[in-house]
Amino acid sequence: MNNNIGVEVEETVRDLRQYFKTGKTRSVTWRKNQLKALLNLIHENEDAISKALYQDLGKHPVEAYRDESNIPLVFFPAKGELLPEPLGVVLIFSSWNFPIMMALDPIIGAISAGNVVVIKPSEQAPACSSFLANILPHYLDPNAIKVIEGGGDVCEQVLLQKWDKIFFTGSPRVASIVMSSAARNLTPVTLELGGKCPAIFDYPSDFKMAVKRIVGAKWGVCSGQACIAIDYLLVEEKYSSELIELLKKFMRKFYGDNMMESKALSRIINKHHFERLCNLLKDPLVAASIVHGGSVDETNLFIEPTILLDPPLDAEIMTEEIFGPLLPVITVNKIQESIEFINSRPKPLAIYAFTKDATFKKKIVSETSSGSVTFNDTLVQFLCDTLPFGGVGQSGFGRYHGKYSFDTFSHEKAVLHRHLCLEIEPRYPPWSKFKLEFLRLAYRLNYFGLVLHMVLHMLGLKRHN
Repeated sequence: MNNNIGVEVEETVRDLRQYFKTGKTRSVTWRKNQLKALLNLIHENEDAISKALYQDLGKHPVEAYRDESNIPLVFFPAKGELLPEPLGVVLIFSSWNFPIMMALDPIIGAISAGNVVVIKPSEQAPACSSFLANILPHYLDPNAIKVIEGGGDVCEQVLLQKWDKIFFTGSPRVASIVMSSAARNLTPVTLELGGKCPAIFDYPSDFKMAVKRIVGAKWGVCSGQACIAIDYLLVEEKYSSELIELLKKFMRKFYGDNMMESKALSRIINKHHFERLCNLLKDPLVAASIVHGGSVDETNLFIEPTILLDPPLDAEIMTEEIFGPLLPVITVNKIQESIEFINSRPKPLAIYAFTKDATFKKKIVSETSSGSVTFNDTLVQFLCDTLPFGGVGQSGFGRYHGKYSFDTFSHEKAVLHRHLCLEIEPRYPPWSKFKLEFLRLAYRLNYFGLVLHMVLHMLGLKRHN
């Protein structure tokens, strides 16, 4: 019996996902029609709704109509407002790849919203962690902003405490641990994760500028160790050779002919991640796809900027976030196929597309899902404080930057002000047909009918029991 239910639930979810993929629910017309149908459901089934509520809860038909068959009535006179208030005690986990910025950026939002904060820097960047622990008390209120340093054992103890908000930047694996801990106290969380961020290369007219920006973004920002770094590049097969040669040209221009000695490239954070990246290249079929780079220096934890052409799509380098200086170039017959390719994978934190085709831009925006979409540039969306930054699905949830940071660390409290000088008696029992009709007219905002209904009742020209 339970197995049958499980199969049925699985089929239901699968059918819903398939229907969602058709794009039909994105249509404004579809949404309006569904909402109209919902209103029709309520209006055409008042008696059935009333009967069901009486059977389950013993509700009188007038009470049922007042509370469950219509949008709740806002009684005049009244004034409503939203008042933001701080959530309270906030825990912020910062990441190792941008250990200063990713600590201070969310602190700005937390402080501006009026919270007190504990920041837990990443132990994988110990110098920056020590800097924050020593310097913040000299500038910020040490009674309100505190730093707790340490490794995994400290994180475990920190997560045992009750927090009013947790803000985490890091890997999906650790995020699941954070979220599980938060769930014990129903603590709201913001998760800034990552994923495999694709770049679509539609061979724009100014393709040299596009390639320049790709190279600068992929290897110039912490050697690809960034959640919004380009993870792989999609291009039509006929342009792949020219694209790769141009990538090499700008790599030499930025980082020199001997990149192993370049001072403009960051090293890999630690031995664990160095070995992880090296293991991605050990697959024989992946190694065979290397068209540039591939050299490593274990002593200095350095990996040369590496380009791969069409590595196996089922290899780990194409199923897991790379988070390093390796760039797979994936070829397609037509660049429009890149949309289907992206949609076959978990939702990324960012999609980059280099194109001047307005129709293709619209298709990318409407037919894919990601934390952000940036056209003809890379990474700059993170610096735009008028846009929210955050992921969707496995790339995270919640958002911040600018006003959105304030909102993330605030609770918008709804406040309603009423007076005691006026009362609407039909909201109270004992119930009658007069009160039911009054509520019907009020919910429909039929003010003329409402006044007429009351006048006729007072004159005794219309009686209800």
